[in-house]
Amino acid sequence: MKKRNMIAALLCSACLVAGSVNPVFADASKVVTLGADLTDAQKQTMMKYFNVSSDQVQVMTITNEDEHKHLDNIAPQSQIGSRTLSCAYVKPTQSGGIKVRTANLNWVTGNMIATTLSTSGVKNCEVVAACPMEVSGTGALTGIQMAYEKASGEKLDETKTKLANQEIVTTGELADKVGKNEATTVVNQSKMDVIQNGVQNADEIQNIVINVAEQNNISVSQDDIDRIVSLLKQISQQDYNYDDVKETLEQVDANTTGQTSSSDDTLDGESSDETVDVDADPSDDIVNNVNDSILGDDVIQSSTEDPGLEEETGADSQDTSNETGIPDATDDGTYSNEESSDESSTDESTSDESSTEDSASDESSTDESASDENSTEDSASDESSTDESASDEAASDETGIPEATEDTESSESTEGSDQADSAENDTSVLSEEAKNNYDKFVLFVKGEYEGDADSLLAATEDTEAVATVTLDEQTAKSVAETVEKDYYDILKDGTESYEADGTEKYQSTELNMMDQKLKKLFSIDSSQEDTEATDVTAAILADVPQEDKQTLYKETMKYLAGLYGENTDSSEESAAE
Repeated sequence: MKKRNMIAALLCSACLVAGSVNPVFADASKVVTLGADLTDAQKQTMMKYFNVSSDQVQVMTITNEDEHKHLDNIAPQSQIGSRTLSCAYVKPTQSGGIKVRTANLNWVTGNMIATTLSTSGVKNCEVVAACPMEVSGTGALTGIQMAYEKASGEKLDETKTKLANQEIVTTGELADKVGKNEATTVVNQSKMDVIQNGVQNADEIQNIVINVAEQNNISVSQDDIDRIVSLLKQISQQDYNYDDVKETLEQVDANTTGQTSSSDDTLDGESSDETVDVDADPSDDIVNNVNDSILGDDVIQSSTEDPGLEEETGADSQDTSNETGIPDATDDGTYSNEESSDESSTDESTSDESSTEDSASDESSTDESASDENSTEDSASDESSTDESASDEAASDETGIPEATEDTESSESTEGSDQADSAENDTSVLSEEAKNNYDKFVLFVKGEYEGDADSLLAATEDTEAVATVTLDEQTAKSVAETVEKDYYDILKDGTESYEADGTEKYQSTELNMMDQKLKKLFSIDSSQEDTEATDVTAAILADVPQEDKQTLYKETMKYLAGLYGENTDSSEESAAE
């Protein structure tokens, strides 16, 4: 009898011990994902940055095919690219919400990833997303989602993961116009309201988005509002429980707005943070246990646990000159703010008189001109408008929200002219082959003309490729738009209008048509110039040396010929002489 009692006591003790260690095992499964297109040396660099070895974690390889499965029909090919370089380190946890750190990602931030990962259906998790070189990070969420599923053993809902990817693209595209924190604030706060209050009506969701933008003094166009409403309408149809996402969304909101949540719900005993953190090992916190020195200096970083890291490293910088939504990846992680006040929030445009005056001369808006009488007078001489000159009255509505249709018509017209080429280039009308060629060409042009190393790498798949000519930002953008539009028109309209002139050296008519257009653009053959082309290109390429024009012509045609499987190095050289 005593022996039976002793066995029973031992069994009870074992159960208690097993119960006490379960949380440890739940947090112990960690997964590292590595981009398939990294070299072995780069993969080792990432393992050192994550501060782990392969025997401590499960390692997965993420391919470009994986990214396409998650992002096709959500992001264009130019954003997805043809190579996978981003890496992630993921550890599911029992509590604490979603915590994220990023390094060398210049289009997405830790806050963006955290809020969109909650849309995927993840409740608690630690994530480090990084790359050995600076990239956009568009596909980072793909690796994180796959790593979480492997580490947790939990299959995420496919609809929710697609919505999460749609959300990060929508937020990133808005960030190009208004800033990363501002874009995240608009989408995140609106999502909080929709989920918490069970809002499903599209009109009510639109009112929420508009109110959030107004309350945070952020200018959002009607097109962007429509995209956000469409996203949130789909999110509202899912079975999200606000308690599951509350901690993450409120932390993201506090990070992006600088205002701590007024909610005291975490003090009422519902949160399990205090219980888990008592015995937590600080060294097991993967977000704060990376080896920063491995990636070198001037690495842009962000963290949900250290909001100031973005500003310190430049991750919060924005380039609103990029209206296509394609992320800019530069060698040094810097961003040009030359045109940032064109579509930025009011407090950004009013913080510096000189910045306001510069932007007003380029693309005046009610927000910018209303902030200062002097800048209004200056801008009026360039783009006069009754609304713009009324500085005091117009200042009462500085958010740029679409209701102010009278004030936004002129600015929308100006913006529309700047974006006309991009807006017209609807690749859905192209064949699959033509679309693939166009998307690759856009990447090449962005890399070769605008110096975007990430795009050039994606286009050429050559890690040694560098831009051959350095153009100033405005010239590069103008030439890139012109060349992209020329190629798009050929693909869309076909080759029936082509008239042979005896100078053809390509088998493909499309290549011969582009050859003619580029010769005119870069003044390679003066006999082919016409008045209209001369007038246009003279302004665009006025300060570009003829030698650089010849180089751009040669490199562009060489890349296009490669797309069509034609090798014409010798003919290109003779044409450029």
